[in-house]
Amino acid sequence: MAALNAPAKIWHNGQIKPWADASVHVMTHALHYGSSVFEGIRAYDTPSGTAIFRLGDHIQRLYDSAKIYRMDIPYTRHEVETACKEIVRTNGLKLAYLRPLAYVGYGGIGIVPDAETPIDLVVAAFEWGAYLGAGTQETGVDVGVSSWHRLAPNTMPTGAKAGGNYLSGALIAREARRHGYHEGLALDHNNMVSEGAGQNVFLVKNKTIYTPPLTASILPGITRDTVMVLAKELGYTVKEENIARESLYVADEIFLCGTASEIVPVRAVDGLKVGAGKRGPVTEAIQKKFFGLFNGQTPDIWGWLDPVENPASAFVHAAYA
Repeated sequence: MAALNAPAKIWHNGQIKPWADASVHVMTHALHYGSSVFEGIRAYDTPSGTAIFRLGDHIQRLYDSAKIYRMDIPYTRHEVETACKEIVRTNGLKLAYLRPLAYVGYGGIGIVPDAETPIDLVVAAFEWGAYLGAGTQETGVDVGVSSWHRLAPNTMPTGAKAGGNYLSGALIAREARRHGYHEGLALDHNNMVSEGAGQNVFLVKNKTIYTPPLTASILPGITRDTVMVLAKELGYTVKEENIARESLYVADEIFLCGTASEIVPVRAVDGLKVGAGKRGPVTEAIQKKFFGLFNGQTPDIWGWLDPVENPASAFVHAAYA
């Protein structure tokens, strides 16, 4: 995986500053306890200019995650959305991956932060290609079912996109790569299919599309929701239901999806070929519909594309003062 392509500027606590100046103290609470929530968002170079995909939905989920962890983000949703657009513009990016991150800052060292401990916020935007490797959206990836399970209900909330949750994903991904796979798939506490290290999973059987339900310890992915909407537009039946591990081995097609990964076909699971061992027709049709949103072939009837060139708010322009 390529190293981060650092841009010139970053938005940090209401100011746009040089990338290298966005630093934190080593005793920052989030560094010790994983007390952060974040989003991954993509901006695309569309025929009408650079647009951020489902920005409002992502920022809403950021605030939902913060609420679950009782973190009071000291900016409005509109201010954060505006900051996302401004940092893309400031760095002159046509294509970008955005990372808004709210975290418990420097204060007390107790597990429960002191009341005066600040909630800090950063918004980064930078170029980032295919998460699972160049060409994998066409050629597919090999995955392995992990020995690590996803978090059980009422342990840590998997519906929150929290920094600490991703230690689970790191274990799954590291194990997969040790075994020669591109990515790992995890089971839930009932030994049913949950999700990848950082992606939701879909299975195709007899032209019906299946995906694990929210009760399978998954993150309610925004790309997952997009796929379900587009698949129904294409006439496919989509079912959210529990999926047994062996169903992966006899699927006609499998694909992973997420903001970083976008939509990636799975060609083999645990060394067993999926279908024909290459991208299948259902996956390809959904990819075409999805990427058509950004090249103009799929009309954005849902209002998912948020143009970057909207006038910036006085709040963000004040960051230059």
